[in-house]
Amino acid sequence: MSKIGKINISIPEKVKVAIAGNILNIEGPLGKKSLNIDLEMFNLDIKEGKEISIKPKKIDQDTKRLWGMNRSLINNAVIGAVKGYEKILELVGVGYRASLKGNQLNLQLGYSHDINYTIPEGIKILVEKQTTLRISGFDKQLVGSVVSKIKTFRKIEPYKGKGIREKGQYIMKKEGKKK
Repeated sequence: MSKIGKINISIPEKVKVAIAGNILNIEGPLGKKSLNIDLEMFNLDIKEGKEISIKPKKIDQDTKRLWGMNRSLINNAVIGAVKGYEKILELVGVGYRASLKGNQLNLQLGYSHDINYTIPEGIKILVEKQTTLRISGFDKQLVGSVVSKIKTFRKIEPYKGKGIREKGQYIMKKEGKKK
């Protein structure tokens, strides 16, 4: 039995959930998400628009693996439709700056050129200070992949800790040369 899969998902008042074939549509104030659920493997019950429960039709190795994952995907979509997801990035280094130019995020990261990153649809980026970025959206996976992509532009250097990091991320620093 899946510990996570057994837990029912409560649906807030602002969210509408509907099943059309194998596709589960979740719509809320922040956005709309469609999930493809294998109904040959799982039973999906929506109780009076208040709760969703997912149960496997038969329990074997494949359904055990996928049961908790599918429940988590549905739960993340419901939470994203109501509250959304947010991550904060910090640019650490001399002269490292960020600015918004329309639909482009302009990053100056110590290279000989600026990096222009096109912001995908469904993602909002706020530049609070020149060195702090607030990335938010209703899709948890999309927010995480955008943060990951931005972090690859300047990886954290282990000696001084310069680079792009998430707020609160711990960096293991190396000791420099000894005399």
